[in-house]
Amino acid sequence: MIEHDEVSKYINGYGEDIRNILLTLRTLLKENFPHAKEKISWQMPTFYIDKRVFHFAGFKHHLGIYPGPDAILFFKDKLVSYETSKGAIRFSYHEPIPYPLIIDIAHWCLEKPDK
Repeated sequence: MIEHDEVSKYINGYGEDIRNILLTLRTLLKENFPHAKEKISWQMPTFYIDKRVFHFAGFKHHLGIYPGPDAILFFKDKLVSYETSKGAIRFSYHEPIPYPLIIDIAHWCLEKPDK
């Protein structure tokens, strides 16, 4: 069954290989955050609980997640093998996607106390 919500439409817009990666991540996020809500924000799938958010997006050559600069700093030792910028992490499709690490980062983003 194909869902017809915004996030499903976003994911279904990709070819099979990328779509499967995005669906796997979405499923893991739903399993780990059953009370989180989903929406499209900044033109990408977003899970959120109150004001805490976790964004992800598919691109031609990589999966991007957007946990913000604090998460990048917090996880810097685990991210040395990946391309990062101020608030983004890129996971190449040419390497296995580190889903456990991504879920750890999502937990940090969605469960950290507000500043």
